[in-house]
Amino acid sequence: MKDCLSILGKKMLDGLHYTGELFLLGIRALHGIFTSRLKRRQVIAQMSKIGTDSLFIVSLCSLFVGIVLVFQSAYQMQKLGAEKFIAHLVALSMCRELGPVFTALIIAGRAGASISAELGTMKVTEQIDALETMAANPIKYLISPRFLALATMLPLLTIYANFIGIVGGYMVAVWKLGLTSAMYINSTFDALVLKDIFSGLFKSVVFAMIICIVSCYQGLRTEGGAEGVGKATTLAVVVSFVLIIAADCLFTAFFYFI
Repeated sequence: MKDCLSILGKKMLDGLHYTGELFLLGIRALHGIFTSRLKRRQVIAQMSKIGTDSLFIVSLCSLFVGIVLVFQSAYQMQKLGAEKFIAHLVALSMCRELGPVFTALIIAGRAGASISAELGTMKVTEQIDALETMAANPIKYLISPRFLALATMLPLLTIYANFIGIVGGYMVAVWKLGLTSAMYINSTFDALVLKDIFSGLFKSVVFAMIICIVSCYQGLRTEGGAEGVGKATTLAVVVSFVLIIAADCLFTAFFYFI
């Protein structure tokens, strides 16, 4: 019993230490954004890698999510004679939850893994040590541009994913279920209010911060050569996924009561 408590206590302390280091890294990244002049070319390159290169996979997943939402909701709505509320369900689900969360998970698996692997490779090949030797701050040079790029592109990708998901629902509802185009579009606009859109975008900014900080942190503390890079990349994706879902649960409850 005593051993179990000591192990549990050690795990809790390790978790608090890990959380504290993530928080400090995030503060330093923000400080680098506001106190130094970032290279525009570097930030734009990161935006392209995170945003433009992810458009296809985000489009595909969002379209399928919208289609599945309509099919699953229509199964029950048709029994109740409430087909007109299908558009409400799709719009609210995409903008509040599925759009931000699915987009964040896609970016975490794609861009987050890439960031962690890139920084991990630089760490094990001592390129980061070389930057410090030349009096260059690795946080401002490597992390701040990625932080700014993710915080900018993930909300934009979320808006895009919401639109594509609603379009996917429109295709099924109008072409397969027999709803009129005007009914679906009007129901979509009637369902959405500013709070629904804002809550999803706010979540996407938080998710972007989580992805960047976790991925960069795991990359910077990589050790052990190629095997260490693989472990850091895997851990970055897993931790990002868990924290994204946990943050989504927290902010969903928060926005429910305001």
